[in-house]
Amino acid sequence: MACYIFGAGSFYGLSQRPAPGDTIIAADGGWLACRKTEVIPDLLLGDFDSLSTQPDFPNILRVPVEKDDTDTMLAVKTGLERGETEFHIYGGMGGRRTDHTVANFQALLYLARRGARGWLYGQGERYTAISGDSITFPARDRGILSVFCLGADAQDVSILGGQYPLHHAVLTADFPLGVSNHFAGQPITVSVRDGSLLIGIVDE
Repeated sequence: MACYIFGAGSFYGLSQRPAPGDTIIAADGGWLACRKTEVIPDLLLGDFDSLSTQPDFPNILRVPVEKDDTDTMLAVKTGLERGETEFHIYGGMGGRRTDHTVANFQALLYLARRGARGWLYGQGERYTAISGDSITFPARDRGILSVFCLGADAQDVSILGGQYPLHHAVLTADFPLGVSNHFAGQPITVSVRDGSLLIGIVDE
């Protein structure tokens, strides 16, 4: 089972539809994306500053505008409280609010550090994060894979199977050494011993 979160950012369509039994949470303006795709959320939460008005929906959690969590982050925490370990976040990128995109990159790391896997979807791209862990992406003939350090220096980073391999390197937050690697028809494995990585896949 998985948790699908719909935010108020730009929505580029679903890569996959929720399956029966999946948890679906609409965060404020994410309600509009749910209606567009005819997905009925299990919960609608937020401060409703994006929607301007509270929809007529039976399962709503209204929260104050002034709070520490973004609506999407609140949805992430709600999913974790329900025991979810796989998250798909739509409407969390694009638009005029790059600050919210960065906040959602941090949400991916929040999930990774709590034993969950999060995916953040944009237009022909998706991101995830790992912390002291490894991940393998299936083989494909085309596509870009970029790896960035999140936070303190990432130690013993390896990228195996891509066009540009990397072995036991240190990635830092002030130099994008891992940007624009390429799939070359075989799986790519990214690993880090200590530290955290943001990993993006862009379709070509």
